[in-house]
Amino acid sequence: MQEYKRIDITKDDIVPTAKRKREEGVHLAMIHAYLEDDGTPVVSYEYEIPNGIESYTVTGESVLPTITDIYDLGAEWPEREIMELMPITFEGVDTSQRLFMPDTMLDGQGQILVIPMDELIAKAHGEEVDK
Repeated sequence: MQEYKRIDITKDDIVPTAKRKREEGVHLAMIHAYLEDDGTPVVSYEYEIPNGIESYTVTGESVLPTITDIYDLGAEWPEREIMELMPITFEGVDTSQRLFMPDTMLDGQGQILVIPMDELIAKAHGEEVDK
């Protein structure tokens, strides 16, 4: 049976935790993010442990440090994906090119969650948006 353990941490614990896990030879499984119903961001760093996953979770922070210098592309890809789709920023991540959204989309974080698609399309084409 797989074990899942959630450990709440602060923003300041992200990098030391990642460094410790890397030194222990623990694999980063994934970085997940979502918004609570009230808009509070939640980011979880999930590490493979024997027989399960340890999830180190940060709540209420929209700007976080990157761990790409610790876990390379294993961290960069999910951090970039989260930044592109949600109003969460990872400081130090190269965002000069987008992963999914076309470069003609508007600048800014969290476009998909905070701006309706019809407004994004209209603005991308330089059209006025009625509210």
